[in-house]
Amino acid sequence: MRRSQAATRRRARRWLGGFAGAALLGSTVIVSPIIVSPAAADEADADLARFYGQTVTWGPCDDVAGGSECGTVAVPMDYRNPSGRTLGLAVLRILASGNARGSLLVNPGGPGAGGVDFAEYLSTVIDSDVRAVYDIVGFDPRGVGQSAPVTCLTDKQILRWNRTDITPDTARERRTLFSRADRISQGCLDRDPALARSVGTANTVRDMDILRGVLGDDELNWFGFSYGTELGALYAQRFPDRVGRMVLDGAVDPSLNAMEVSEDQSAGFQRALARFASDCAQRSNCIATTQAGVLSAINRLLVELDQAPLSSDGSRRLVQAEALTAVFFSMYSTDLWPTLRSGLSQALDGDGSTLQLLAQLANDQTGPDTFGSNITSAFYAIGCWDYPPTPGIKGLRRAASDWSTDARVPEMAVAMSWGNAPCSTWFGHSDTPPAPVTSTTNAPILIIGTTYDPATPYAWSQALRGQLPTSRLLTHRGDGHTVYGDSNLCIDNFADIYLLTGDLPEPGTVCSS
Repeated sequence: MRRSQAATRRRARRWLGGFAGAALLGSTVIVSPIIVSPAAADEADADLARFYGQTVTWGPCDDVAGGSECGTVAVPMDYRNPSGRTLGLAVLRILASGNARGSLLVNPGGPGAGGVDFAEYLSTVIDSDVRAVYDIVGFDPRGVGQSAPVTCLTDKQILRWNRTDITPDTARERRTLFSRADRISQGCLDRDPALARSVGTANTVRDMDILRGVLGDDELNWFGFSYGTELGALYAQRFPDRVGRMVLDGAVDPSLNAMEVSEDQSAGFQRALARFASDCAQRSNCIATTQAGVLSAINRLLVELDQAPLSSDGSRRLVQAEALTAVFFSMYSTDLWPTLRSGLSQALDGDGSTLQLLAQLANDQTGPDTFGSNITSAFYAIGCWDYPPTPGIKGLRRAASDWSTDARVPEMAVAMSWGNAPCSTWFGHSDTPPAPVTSTTNAPILIIGTTYDPATPYAWSQALRGQLPTSRLLTHRGDGHTVYGDSNLCIDNFADIYLLTGDLPEPGTVCSS
């Protein structure tokens, strides 16, 4: 039996999926630049026939509401040697309430976030008409969650990494950062080097096609959020004739390199934080009465925390890295703004408890020394493998200086640069340079972009729209990272209509919050 996470954490999975990409200690989202040519017919390949022809043994899922069933799908660890070691992908399926026309595979983002729990969550917010005609299917990608999880660090090592100074001011602090970053890479390599070399995005895209075949679908119907949009776009590139309905919410731009991605995100979080500050300044419990005052107070708090931690009601004091994580994470949804507002006010009064709780939620920390998933290990294992190496100390120090020059909260910009440290010390990288997606698919694709999205800036959705000729961009004028299922009926209705009929909204359609 496969075990799902507790229900109290399911809504957080929506935020964690995107957050894995942008705020684990301020690190860059990984939009893996794996560019592949349209596939020869993998399904007809004799070496892969046994994978496409397998039968899933479905059974009940532990800790899941009725109507769900779970199983395992085998995929080759190395597609160059399909007769070798195999990996088991954990899959959860929620059967359509009516006559199913096929499956709708869903992915929350990451890399490193699992789709099993996310499918449960999405099935509760997706329109009932859509639920009637699609089996909702979530899977944990290879290396993630219950699918041959990659493990680079122990829980205690993850905790230490999450508390590492990510705005190093001295040579000693920089050496410490890079030493701990290198331990992530070495840990992956020491525990299972073959697995660590196999969890890249390109293999997951091929796994998706095996899932499609095993589920009995001629085409892949896909709903991807954040990094999940890249998985969908790269699938459309490799398997253009097998694309069904595809919704990409919070798109990434695969043409950017890692530092360009991180720089765009740094600016995106500054914009989002300015929006938060304007809202906060109008509230009675805010830390200041003007936008400028709020931003200045946040940066001052971060600078002070860099020198000395704050007390909290837990066993550990709040350090700067946790406060940064709390602020980054809270930009993912306006639902988190009131908690951040209270946490900042308390922190300026000497109590870091609320900010520490936000950081623990962001890091999927379930206890003082325990974590609910392998999201940290998987995030770096997948993302750092996919990308060419990021700069070393000199390059990251230069970027930190450049990005913070015009930033309203400079400490956050500095953290965004130094967060790239693990990928500069990684044991191996793709040698494929970033490039735009190219696809010959004739299938219409719906891209949803949010104007003040901090983690996947709106410009990325515009860029992906230009790279996929049959796509249409639906704009959400508002805040937060991704929007479907977050109480915006305008966005939800257009997406639901598309999933049901294939009809795209008119060009230039905008939905406001």
